[in-house]
Amino acid sequence: MIESKKKWNIRRPDENVVKALIDEFGLPSIHAKILASRGLTNTDDVRSFLHMNETSLHDPYLLHDMDKAVERIQTAIKEQEKIVVYGDYDADGVTSVTVLTTAIERLGGDVSFAIPDRFKHGYGPNKELFQELYEAGANLIITVDNGISGIDQIAFAKSLGMDIIVTDHHEIGEQLPEADAVIHPRHPAGSYPFGELAGVGVAFKVATALLGDIPEDLLEIAAIGTVADLVPLRDENRYIVKEGIRRMRHTSRPAIQALSKVSSTEQAAITEETIGFGIGPRLNAPGRLGSAAPAVQLLKSDDLTEAISLAEELDALNKERQALVSLITEQAEEMMETMYGDMLPYVIVLAGEGWNPGVVGIVASRMTEKYYRPAVILSIDSETGMAKGSARSIEGFDLYKELTKCADLLPHYGGHQMAAGMTLAIEDVESLRERLNEQGKRILSDDLLIPRLQIDVPIAMDEIEVGIIESMETLRPFGMSFEKPVFLLEDVAAPSIRKIGASKNHLKMEVSDGELTLDAIGFGVGELADEMSPGVKLSLTGDLQVNEWNGRKKPQLLVEDVRCDERQVFDLRGMREVARWLPIIPKKTTAFVAFHEATAHSFQTYMPDETIFCFGRDNIPELDNLVLLDMPKGADPVETLVNELNPKRIYAHFHVAESKYFEGIPDRGHFGWYYSFLKKRGSFHLKEQAPQLSKHKGWKVETIYFMTKVFFELGFVKIDDGVVFVCEPSSKRNLNEAPAYKERELQIEMERMLLYAPYMELKRWFDSLQHVQKV
Repeated sequence: MIESKKKWNIRRPDENVVKALIDEFGLPSIHAKILASRGLTNTDDVRSFLHMNETSLHDPYLLHDMDKAVERIQTAIKEQEKIVVYGDYDADGVTSVTVLTTAIERLGGDVSFAIPDRFKHGYGPNKELFQELYEAGANLIITVDNGISGIDQIAFAKSLGMDIIVTDHHEIGEQLPEADAVIHPRHPAGSYPFGELAGVGVAFKVATALLGDIPEDLLEIAAIGTVADLVPLRDENRYIVKEGIRRMRHTSRPAIQALSKVSSTEQAAITEETIGFGIGPRLNAPGRLGSAAPAVQLLKSDDLTEAISLAEELDALNKERQALVSLITEQAEEMMETMYGDMLPYVIVLAGEGWNPGVVGIVASRMTEKYYRPAVILSIDSETGMAKGSARSIEGFDLYKELTKCADLLPHYGGHQMAAGMTLAIEDVESLRERLNEQGKRILSDDLLIPRLQIDVPIAMDEIEVGIIESMETLRPFGMSFEKPVFLLEDVAAPSIRKIGASKNHLKMEVSDGELTLDAIGFGVGELADEMSPGVKLSLTGDLQVNEWNGRKKPQLLVEDVRCDERQVFDLRGMREVARWLPIIPKKTTAFVAFHEATAHSFQTYMPDETIFCFGRDNIPELDNLVLLDMPKGADPVETLVNELNPKRIYAHFHVAESKYFEGIPDRGHFGWYYSFLKKRGSFHLKEQAPQLSKHKGWKVETIYFMTKVFFELGFVKIDDGVVFVCEPSSKRNLNEAPAYKERELQIEMERMLLYAPYMELKRWFDSLQHVQKV
């Protein structure tokens, strides 16, 4: 058996719905399954989804206060007042700033931007920064991607005499800021038809209203922020990203060309994944380490040389950010080992002196992903006496709700179910750790602590073709609320399994349904090759891709998880050198068993660090793996072991000191001739004369000894001081009544069945011992 890393939740799309979509739209079955599993079953909805256009964008004036905002901005442009677009330091924030400042510049406005410093000002509106802007002559401040919760700060800015327009998409509290206009897709006094815009989406709506037309070229900037902010890719978000990516692929905008270059991305092949893992992190990097201004400067640049220089600066900052994340993650893991050992807490709370608060959120994500526990990572500042950090959670543990129970320890905190930020006194960190762990203990059952994998696109081998995989482009972008499909292949064989890579840490397989084959590759899971035995049926989840090599395209599955519900049998027979097979055995979960004391003693020499259990003498623990070192005297001991221990994997070595299988048993003619020979001789000195008889008859000396022993056990001969004399038997007896004869028969049968049988025959024999229930 191979247990999946995650608990699989498999939802199968309605077959009738899938067939209807295939018939109505001529879709490949895989496409129809994806749409059906995402709830797109209505004909009109599917048609709109497949053929989106600018009519998918709603009228910006449906947003509450949009008319007020446009009128005030137009006045500021006309009067040449100083306008400041006040943004945030993440990718959504810098793209929001870019979109709105660009629109105002096109109308001739006197506009600049300001972004708070993460370390000096923190997130959102800041009185100190507002004061600086006022002193610099600002008349109108427009917030983008922030401001909805800045009640006191907005009031302060108003008290200085500046006008404020708030545009935001974050959660609205009980009170709205007293701004000149508040534009929010979920404004309580509004009725906008789509409430899930990103900050840049809201900025794009303002830009559209100001310009009186859709600024199509800015869709490529809006797409970046929308993807990076992980908002649902439905409704107009979907159109923004889909059309934005289409334009990004052939745009002459220097920023896109430069970011593609530094992220080693072919511009014509940009996808939402390119944005999420290549472009977004580089735009986020400067704001995590210092000023976010270079990201805006890059996005607004109209000179390719300057853009490449700025992109390289961002790339360097991103590498610095990655190094910081790796270092802090390593230190956090060492701290985990020291504090908890093998006993994981229900909620991880770690704090480190001088950890960069700009990256602790990423570290929290890494810890949650590795240990599948809610994680709080705090940066300690001894000078201020405060700890500041971020948290990430898992399904079933509402982070914001649980932090609220600790509000007396947290002067500042905020977030939602899955992510949060907080500040607290250093001396309260231990109390927070203890309280969150107790809260987690009450809430997080063993079942909730198993990571889930949602699978909703089961497929068959005959559905997989290069053209079909490539045509899935029509369904992109994938993201929140339209997740990338996780494909499932069930009950396939793997005729070819091997480790690849310099460190042999990747898995390469060929899987088959008996007729068709498919390449499958799993990065970083090379150890699974040691857990897969030939002939077993596997189920695999992952992503379908097209692999192109030397001009030839082939489909392949990028493996995410593997499961096998059959018991695995591994063939170690004939591998005499222990050093050849011992390294592949997962020793901590393995019972090494010998059926003979001599074998246990012999193998201990080659396996000094392992415990070898002797059947019939020792209590053998129930572990996942069972190594059968030698040949039992019969099938019963093996059957007893397998039924009692129910191992997931069996390693069959079946060492035999002297094999009898090919030697066989002398036939009746041999025995008859030898007995007649003994009667004629009268006496026969076994040790001295057996070698001569061996040469004469072409028998092995051991065969002569064996027949002599059989005769002795049946009373046909007696042996006196090594000399054999014939006796007159009291009655006729069959040869197979002799214990030695029976033992030889049994040994040959066991060798035939266990040692020399083809692998598949051996596996079928083990499978027959006990039916393994599927889980």
